[in-house]
Amino acid sequence: MEKNKDDDYGEEEDSEYVLLDLEAVRGKIDIPLNAPYTLSGLDTMNPILIIDKKVKLGLDTMNPILIIDKKVKLIGEYEETIGTCFVFSEDEASPVVHEETGPSEANLFSGKYILDPNQAPRKQVKPVARLQKILKFRLLLDEDVQVETNSQNNSIL
Repeated sequence: MEKNKDDDYGEEEDSEYVLLDLEAVRGKIDIPLNAPYTLSGLDTMNPILIIDKKVKLGLDTMNPILIIDKKVKLIGEYEETIGTCFVFSEDEASPVVHEETGPSEANLFSGKYILDPNQAPRKQVKPVARLQKILKFRLLLDEDVQVETNSQNNSIL
């Protein structure tokens, strides 16, 4: 968890990162690039709760629902990690440039910079976040909603 300072209230709060794993639905559905999505709990009447002046989204439920492009519905289940997972971003790095320095019969470009044509493209990796939870999603079926509704009703009784 990381600590963030909330300027409005002068309080510190913990940020927790969760990895949304869509591997189980890969190849089964087509998710458009930059598609809008909604992440909430099964309580569609009150998908966002406010408790102690803090907003609680559907991530606080046991099985969050992910709706992509107002069409595809996925249900998630938390999976604890062993240890800490690190999330990295990957960018293209600039190629390595070599300066030709000594005289040589083969060196026609003395004092010039050259690129190695045999060098593979480089990547620059930067750490983004640490996380302890993975939220694995699968397609939401009608029986999933019925089972969750029954378990909520039983817990109220």
